[in-house]
Amino acid sequence: MANIDLANLNYSIQNQFRGLNGRHPGLWPILPRILVALGVVLAMVVLGYFLYWQGQLEQHEQLVQEESKLRADFQTKMTQAVNLEALQEQKKLVAERVSKLEKKLPSKASMDSLLSEINQAGVGMNMVPELFQPQSATVKEYYAELPIKIKVFGTYHDIALFAQNIAKLSRIVTLNDMILDIPKEATQPKDGSILELDVTAKTFRYLDPEEVAAQRKATEKDKKGAKK
Repeated sequence: MANIDLANLNYSIQNQFRGLNGRHPGLWPILPRILVALGVVLAMVVLGYFLYWQGQLEQHEQLVQEESKLRADFQTKMTQAVNLEALQEQKKLVAERVSKLEKKLPSKASMDSLLSEINQAGVGMNMVPELFQPQSATVKEYYAELPIKIKVFGTYHDIALFAQNIAKLSRIVTLNDMILDIPKEATQPKDGSILELDVTAKTFRYLDPEEVAAQRKATEKDKKGAKK
């Protein structure tokens, strides 16, 4: 009986799809009409998604991301607003420190006196200066770096005092690439107490307003050239 009923059901379903050509859909049996209606609904959903809902969903996603970004910016600004007085005080302290450091940097006009002080740091101790040769300055964004090649002869104690005197200068001077060796000159005492110091002293000076403007102009020109 189950096989007979199943066969009859298959025949009934197949029979509903026969002879549909040329007939008005409203006169079709119930099953074809239901399938056609489902197909139309599915087609409308697919077309609606690609023609309308997809753009709306993408716009919604963008708005959600923008909202998250605005919330983060708002929280950052709120934190800054709460700590505004502390930030202003910190800015004031930084400005004071920068001002103090700038005072330790010589100007272009006072470089000659600074070079004389560096030279006298060794001459005043009866050390024999063999070389004192300022090199070409390297200009940075806000300051210039001036290296000086120095070669002096003296005892170990004299050389230590020379380095100490350099450190005590009112301006910033650093000693770099230090080479301490026994000189090859025949004037070396028998006890070998005289040493040779090869060193590069670096001092720094702040740029004049005109130099800062020129340096910024050159930097902007280089950036434009790199973009091309």
